[in-house]
Amino acid sequence: MAEDEDERVPRSNYITPDGAKKLRAELDQLLTVERPRITQQVGEAAAQGDRSENAEYIYGKRRLREIDHRLEFLSKRLDQLKVVTDPPPEQDKVFFGAWVLLADEDEAEVEYRIVGPDETDVKNRWISMDSPLGRALLRKEVGDAVTVQRPKGEAVFEIIRVRYQ
Repeated sequence: MAEDEDERVPRSNYITPDGAKKLRAELDQLLTVERPRITQQVGEAAAQGDRSENAEYIYGKRRLREIDHRLEFLSKRLDQLKVVTDPPPEQDKVFFGAWVLLADEDEAEVEYRIVGPDETDVKNRWISMDSPLGRALLRKEVGDAVTVQRPKGEAVFEIIRVRYQ
């Protein structure tokens, strides 16, 4: 089981409309396409005889368990999530959904978007509000400095810009 799916790990229950749409699309894909396809493959493999040495049957059953686990997780998670559609009233502060432009100690700039844990995307620089940097940025405003403990040591960032569109 993936660590991010462990129900014992506390996670924020906020998500953007696009993030919710993506999770619903995954649920629908698994339920209407992937699970029926694997079920059919398992049935065909079972019809071939001895199941104890039938790799297609064994793999298919394992894949069905994985799909069922993910379906259960997605169903429960979607029920828990609150879709945030409106920007906060104080748009000069960092809240959920904000794009935050930061400058590090060397004045190198990088922009991150604060999102829920279900839509974190390193490639697009979408960070979870539950991450160390995400937590440090929340409720701060332009000009504030934030300190984050990273594996390679402490890092200080200055907030240059906050935007919501």
